[in-house]
Amino acid sequence: MPRGFYSIMAAQFFSALADNALLIVAMGILRQLEAPPEYEPLLKLFFTLSYVLLAAFVGAFADSMPKWRVMFITNSIKIVGCLLIVFGVHPLLGYAIVGVGAAAYSPAKYGILTEYLPHRLLVVANGWIEGLTVGAIILGTLLGGALVAPGLVARFDAWFPWLHNGLWVSLLVVVLVYGVAAVCNLYVPDTGVAHVPLKKNPFYLLHEFGHYFLLLWRDKLGQISLAVTTLFWGAGATLQFIVLKWAEVNLGLPLSQASMLQGVVAVGIAAGAVAAAKWVALREAPRVIPLGIVMGFAAIGMIFVHSLALAIILMIAVGALAGFFVVPMNAMLQHRGHVLMGAGHSIAVQNFNENLAILVMTGLYAILLRYDLPVHQVIMLFGLFVAGTMVAIWAWHRANQRRIDSLHLLEMVERH
Repeated sequence: MPRGFYSIMAAQFFSALADNALLIVAMGILRQLEAPPEYEPLLKLFFTLSYVLLAAFVGAFADSMPKWRVMFITNSIKIVGCLLIVFGVHPLLGYAIVGVGAAAYSPAKYGILTEYLPHRLLVVANGWIEGLTVGAIILGTLLGGALVAPGLVARFDAWFPWLHNGLWVSLLVVVLVYGVAAVCNLYVPDTGVAHVPLKKNPFYLLHEFGHYFLLLWRDKLGQISLAVTTLFWGAGATLQFIVLKWAEVNLGLPLSQASMLQGVVAVGIAAGAVAAAKWVALREAPRVIPLGIVMGFAAIGMIFVHSLALAIILMIAVGALAGFFVVPMNAMLQHRGHVLMGAGHSIAVQNFNENLAILVMTGLYAILLRYDLPVHQVIMLFGLFVAGTMVAIWAWHRANQRRIDSLHLLEMVERH
């Protein structure tokens, strides 16, 4: 890999580390404020709302200047969101500001890969990036769990009495990590790709985004990879909260310990991502779709697990299945998007779809919590939905392939 790729990896790592620690700390603050339980999945909803509302604009913004500059600016917005919570803004609103930064950061962090690397390295690069991101998820959830642990919060209260709340110190630790990520952004290479001036007319940008949205969904390979990644991120975001509730009910773990199981899932994702980078070529990406069906049924197994050792094994297995099937599909989607419309716009369309799925699925989970549906029933519905949707996507892909094969056969007949 070129040397600049490692600067990109470092910037990704620290930004993802802070993102994951912040979620746990924000949940700790909500519990300290005695907020209703459904507020916790609403954190994710408020965070991802910007991805949907700003989708038409962030892609154009990412393509209008060097990606390192976009990443630096947007990391700074995340810092502002954290500081607003420290100064008394409600955690849901502060977390929404962080979401604005994340929504604008995402097209740059993924788009730079397609600008900087040849397409033959995209699966390998995605494997490394996903593996490193998973490492950041593991360490971030561990860091977040440590930062909300009652013993450490009590020490922060004693050491910094003028802040009136030890969890504010925890937030400042997260701010520091975002600061490290911002410094790393300054060392991300300029790819030399020509930048498209940012259009001032928002209606033009909306029309342009609609065009790219339809373009990617009409592409036979783009639509399948987009459907898979959309489902994956919606399901993954919901699973984050399901795991915490399940760990509380089945394993009797508090938030500071239950959050570590999110890290265990991430270990499995890392293993699956590395294996996919080694064994799955870009042209063979659709072959991994059936693993998504298996993952849905594996998630249902959570209902029957009451042992921590078995829980760890199951979480690693679910994560490995997820990592192995989503990394090749993500690489294929990036490649098709780059070919059809350019990196920034492609990632913005991808983010719109994926985060719309997160909004819908976490919103539905919040409603289920509001009406006190038992976590075992939630898990059953979740697993069946994931498996059933993946069956439908696999059938859709097979139908596309038959149509393409028929067209090729017809062309051969006409030539002769």
